[in-house]
Amino acid sequence: MTFELSREHEEFRRSVREFAEAEIAPHAAQWDKDHHFPTDVVQKMGGLGLMGLTAPEEYGGAGEDGDFTSLCVAIEEIGRVDQSIGITLEAAVGLGINPILTFGSQEQKDAWLPDLVAGRRLAGFGLTEPGAGSDAGATRTRAELDNGEWVVNGAKQFITNSGSDITSLVSVTARTGQREDGRPEISAVIVPSGTAGFTVEPAYDKLGWHASDTHGLTFTDCRVPEANLLGDRGRGYAQFLATLDDGRVAIAALAVGCIQACLDHSVKYAGERQTMGGPIGRKQGVAFQIADLQVMAEAARLLKYKAAALKDAGGDTKDPKAFKQAAAIAKLYATESAVTATRIATQVFGGYGFMEEYPVVRFYRDAKVLEIGEGTSEVQRMLIARGLGLPVE
Repeated sequence: MTFELSREHEEFRRSVREFAEAEIAPHAAQWDKDHHFPTDVVQKMGGLGLMGLTAPEEYGGAGEDGDFTSLCVAIEEIGRVDQSIGITLEAAVGLGINPILTFGSQEQKDAWLPDLVAGRRLAGFGLTEPGAGSDAGATRTRAELDNGEWVVNGAKQFITNSGSDITSLVSVTARTGQREDGRPEISAVIVPSGTAGFTVEPAYDKLGWHASDTHGLTFTDCRVPEANLLGDRGRGYAQFLATLDDGRVAIAALAVGCIQACLDHSVKYAGERQTMGGPIGRKQGVAFQIADLQVMAEAARLLKYKAAALKDAGGDTKDPKAFKQAAAIAKLYATESAVTATRIATQVFGGYGFMEEYPVVRFYRDAKVLEIGEGTSEVQRMLIARGLGLPVE
């Protein structure tokens, strides 16, 4: 079995790389400095079809011409030049479109997907709370039915694509009752932007991902129609877990882009930087570190492709345990390797690696959150251990 890309995937990779080099790379440093969310470029990604790679043609998506592997290729190539725009794409599809595409009613799909798939609008996924991150079952946000409406009260934090000028909705997990076993009943509810009682808090001052849109959200007697329930009542937690399995592979793709960027910049710099009568790349101390970057890039990419291939082959339904395991392994290895890769690249650049004018600094800041978002490294190790049959809590 091989996980090499098909000719069509390689052609697609080249087209996305050309777009990224022309439309994103020249501006990435300034966007990072200004904490600027480039709405026009995000919409151009939609025009290129990147938001619709996993969506059916009836909503403007790629249909049979697209797949999950294509999405991972696109995220890697965008992330190779700018991690902020890479996570914007990843979240737009994985956390914005896919929950509605997978669990939404026909009316919800018809109402929201055409604009989301075209990139005209974005959607967020409100899961994390101040006291409910990895422990999503500790959700405190509540949604209660009152005269045919859900009344939502609570708060979410660290929500991507939730407060941009083109954000149209946020899917929110909330307690909607109590199960027979005493555990909270958690459901998902669609809250359109601009709904009374829905407040988007000021953008976070983050370590990295400066050009991505991230906010806290507050809901105060926020009323939406009962029909805005996303999926089955009480299935919000299960839906969230399925959404995160896909997202872990996509985050692995973003991490591969980060590793590849570190490799590319290090090879170029090591061939140009002169010291002691020659380029630093001829020194084993430097060359061996860069060789390690190549190993990380290749290994992480293959793990990502394996998980994506399982997804495209229906592995998330035919053999969900195998897909979940592959997704966790890809996410864990790729993200931790990305953090290591940025440290190595910074070291290769020496003093210049500490200067904001060089892109390795931006990648260094951006990488850390890869080990945290959509399931921490600790959670991935727990999932992998459980997959091995260990009774880990």
